[in-house]
Amino acid sequence: MQKRTDGHRERLRARLNADPAALPDYEVLELLLGYVLVRKDTKPLAKELLARFQSLRGFLDARDTELENIPGFGPGLRTFRVLLRELLARHTAAPVLRREVMASPEVVAAMAQNRLAGNAHEEIWVAYLDTRNRLLAWERASSGSLETVSLHPRDVVRRALTLKATGIILVHNHPGGSAQPSGPDLQLTEKVAEAAKTMSIRLVDHIIVTDNACHSMTQEGLLIVHTP
Repeated sequence: MQKRTDGHRERLRARLNADPAALPDYEVLELLLGYVLVRKDTKPLAKELLARFQSLRGFLDARDTELENIPGFGPGLRTFRVLLRELLARHTAAPVLRREVMASPEVVAAMAQNRLAGNAHEEIWVAYLDTRNRLLAWERASSGSLETVSLHPRDVVRRALTLKATGIILVHNHPGGSAQPSGPDLQLTEKVAEAAKTMSIRLVDHIIVTDNACHSMTQEGLLIVHTP
C-alpha cells in the first residue's frame, strides 16, 4: 500500500510541476495533506474536507471547532492549516513591506479577511498611514468576544504618534454576521475620530469585514475624513 501511495503521489507531483492549474482542488489538497500524513492515502480525506466546506477557501477559513470531529484530521494537520493561513495572511499583507498606497477599502479589507476569516471572536486591526496614504504598519489593536470588542482610542493615537503616522484605518470583523455597522461600531468610530483629530491625525476609514463582505464607513457617508 505504501508503494502504491508513493507512486500515486509522485505522479501527482509530476502533473503539478507540468501544469499546476490543471489539478482539481481535491488533488491540490491531497498533495498538501500528504506533507503531514506522509504514509497515508490522503485522497479520501481531501474529498471529505472539500465536500464539507465546498472549496479550498472554505476549508482554510473553517473554524477549528468545525474540524474537531473529522476522522483523520489530527493535531499535525491542524498545525499545518494554521501555518498555511498565516502564510496567506502575510502574503496579502506584503504591501507593508513595500509601503504601497492604500488606494481603496478593498485593499485593506482583503488583508483583514485573510487574517480574520474563520475567527470565532471579534478583533480590531489598524492600518497606520503616512501623509501619502502609504502603509507604515498593520497591527492588531484589540481582541474580544464573539459579539463585542473594546478599544481605547488613546492607545491607537499613541501608537500612531510613535510610528509618525498621519492617518489610520480601523478594521474589525463580525464573525458569522453582517458587515453592517452596529450602534457601538458607530460610537467607537466617533470616539477614535475625535481623539485622532486632537493630534492632527486623520481617521481615513473604519472598515467592517466578514468572510465574504466588507463595509466602508467612508464610502457609505458615515465618516467624514477631516484633513488636519
